[in-house]
Amino acid sequence: MSTTTPTAVETVLEVENLGVDFWVDGEYYPAAVGLDYRVKRGEVLAIVGESGSGKSSSSMALLGLLPPTARVTGSIKLLGREIAGLDNRELRKVRGNQIAVIFQEPMTALNPVYTIGFQIVETLRTHYDLTPAAAKERAIELLEKVEMPDPQTAFNKYPHQLSGGQRQRAMIAQSISCDPVLLIADEPTTALDVTVQAEILELLRSLRTRLDSAIVLITHDMGVVADLADSIMVMKNGEAVEQGTALDIFQRPQHPYTQSLLASVPHLGLEISETGTSRESPSTTATPVLSFQDVAIEYPKRGRVPAFLAADEINLNVYPGEIVGLVGESGSGKTTLGRAAVGLLPIKSGSLISAGVDISRGGVKELKSLRRKAGIVFQDPGSSLNPRMPIGESIGEPLFLAGEAEGKDLDKRVQELLSSVELPTSYRNRYPHELSGGQRQRVGIARALALTPELLIADEPTSALDVSVQARFLDLLQDLQQKLHFACLFISHDLAVVDILAHRIAVMHRGRLVEQGTRDEILRSPKESYTQRLISAVPLPDPVAQRERRESRRAGL
Repeated sequence: MSTTTPTAVETVLEVENLGVDFWVDGEYYPAAVGLDYRVKRGEVLAIVGESGSGKSSSSMALLGLLPPTARVTGSIKLLGREIAGLDNRELRKVRGNQIAVIFQEPMTALNPVYTIGFQIVETLRTHYDLTPAAAKERAIELLEKVEMPDPQTAFNKYPHQLSGGQRQRAMIAQSISCDPVLLIADEPTTALDVTVQAEILELLRSLRTRLDSAIVLITHDMGVVADLADSIMVMKNGEAVEQGTALDIFQRPQHPYTQSLLASVPHLGLEISETGTSRESPSTTATPVLSFQDVAIEYPKRGRVPAFLAADEINLNVYPGEIVGLVGESGSGKTTLGRAAVGLLPIKSGSLISAGVDISRGGVKELKSLRRKAGIVFQDPGSSLNPRMPIGESIGEPLFLAGEAEGKDLDKRVQELLSSVELPTSYRNRYPHELSGGQRQRVGIARALALTPELLIADEPTSALDVSVQARFLDLLQDLQQKLHFACLFISHDLAVVDILAHRIAVMHRGRLVEQGTRDEILRSPKESYTQRLISAVPLPDPVAQRERRESRRAGL
């Protein structure tokens, strides 16, 4: 008895021959096939793979969170107890209490009409017999545990009043409120900038030690995997193609798919060190396509919310055929500059000339002409594309409204644009929800380039893409840029991606540009302490190197 009890306690999750199928048009389509894995106390298992490989579907099956069209087969044991096939009443006792989930997007997972504190208290009182006062006290303790700034104030705030990193902390606080033995973290750092991401990873590492919980980490960020994972399961087309320790998978990958996945991971500085060359920047003697001169951008007063100066003293030029990377933390003002560049935000002072149009002094007529010369690719194509409109119509709409094409000519142009972003022309009749994230992002590019703009604003276009899709997307963007020779302001928090694409880089901090230069100057020899801190926070896709960096960063603190 004494020899078997520790093993039973040590193994938190045991999955055998797990299968997930979805009923579509009269037949079942497999999303996960024959998965076998175990997770022990204090262990982090990372599940990696492309979009659609079955990572999230197989993990949501553990808690019965799949739609009614799903069929789950196989064995799922939690602390030795079979939970596959439990009825909803029994599953509700498991959810939140023994297994908790940190969802990918806290803004949609948290209820927008209730305060953060109310939602944590609700979880606590569902599973424990607590008075409202005791539950509130425990909720504030949890917010302190996840290092939420000013927990007493945050308790009474709504999700939209918190930053992305704070919302993620609030969701983690709710997830760990019942001390779960298993934590499922589904892309917990996808939309976070590198410094906030480093804080969240440190928090998860600390919680794993304190709670001794098992963690299943679902992510496409191999830097995050290297930083946090003990073991890795690689998935492709619903199957586990390779499993092993993090060190084995990173240093000795066996399966060709794992090898190609790791080869697709952008490494900060790798391209320069291997080739010894730097991308030549286009001539800066030409007239800039985009020019900020002492620009200040202010969000006007709304009700009781005072006016807010989002950017000040901005001086930045983007020249024809040039890609300028704009980097910085969340809330630094990156997106504000991008939106102002296409006339979506008013200019308080200074001069802003975009594609030959003086936005700072222009009226409605000038802004209308700018729409033909400038395009924008938004961060989330799922929300920027009309869900009721086939993608062919979405791509063709700018052409039709500008009077460039109609009828058969319009159909032909739409097909050409689809081909240019490497999508089948048959997709023109599909709706956005029928495409993957990477495919929707390609539609966003096709629409933005429909009128062959002089300027393209790309606002975090790769943040939600897995590494292999991201690599193909970046190749595509470079090919199109060289072919069409448009100027591009590429806004991103992923410094490795910016390193691949950009000719020059500008760094924003608290609404101001603190440093500008070539990518070598910024990423290899930064002068500003803020830029140095930003670069040091980027997780390296190598477990050994990342552990050394983490330890040296702690020693520096």
